[in-house]
Amino acid sequence: MAAVHDLEMESMNLNMGREMKEELEEEEKMREDGGGKDRAKSRKVHRIVSKWMLPEKARGTYLERANCFPPPVFIISISLAELAVFIYYAVWKPQKQWITLDTGILESPFIYSPEKREEAWRFISYMLVHAGVQHILGNLCMQLVLGIPLEMVHKGLRVGLVYLAGVIAGSLASSIFDPLRYLVGASGGVYALMGGYFMNVLVNFREMIPAFGIFRLLVIILIIVLDMGFALYRRFFVPEDGSPVSFAAHVAGGFAGMSIGYTVFSCFDKALLKDPRFWIAIAAYLACVLFAVFFNIFLSPAN
Repeated sequence: MAAVHDLEMESMNLNMGREMKEELEEEEKMREDGGGKDRAKSRKVHRIVSKWMLPEKARGTYLERANCFPPPVFIISISLAELAVFIYYAVWKPQKQWITLDTGILESPFIYSPEKREEAWRFISYMLVHAGVQHILGNLCMQLVLGIPLEMVHKGLRVGLVYLAGVIAGSLASSIFDPLRYLVGASGGVYALMGGYFMNVLVNFREMIPAFGIFRLLVIILIIVLDMGFALYRRFFVPEDGSPVSFAAHVAGGFAGMSIGYTVFSCFDKALLKDPRFWIAIAAYLACVLFAVFFNIFLSPAN
């Protein structure tokens, strides 16, 4: 076992040495070609992103075609929309809305409300509304820090698919497991991104720089624990004059990311529609969606 470990460490050191050598050679070539500092910096950013987001075997393909066209428009647009809605309600109810829920949000046409489930857009639009500063800052920070590099690698269509899959899974799961509670926030989409990224790090752990891999896993786990703790507090320990909010979206979004998100993010250099894992994940997801729709129409206590 020790010999095998030594061989693995030697292989990792050789790979890192080769990558450093390639970086130096590439920078030297850019200087000779007159590529300039901007191009060298851009290339360095893409190389860092590839190490954080992709296993070693896919990095070469990414670096060959790396660019910011289109830029990470999806995740930035979603974040701006969520921030704009939060500011609107915060200004409308300035005395309380900055820190907690109030009637302004509960009467919003965006929020998921069990009494208004026939307004189907609420199963998606609830992601635009947040329950206070801590809630929106946590979601925005996480989806920007993780979502922008993911979108640089996988582009907006795939990241949007995973994000919205988590949002829809979150509201439908909440309607089943916590059917009498309101639901706000983009946590379903954020957890979907985290779930997909987490599974890729876990599956490709040795290829995605072991030392940083451990750090990333610990950071993700810490963020999840803190966010879930806040969600559980809002659900079970909310003050009497407040309104408890469901937290099922966090769990459902994470599972959506660990299934659909994993298959999408692991197909960087492959045709997604030709991967049987993608269709298996989609079929399982659609089966759950159909069950949730049936439950809401015929079985929900909220009826």
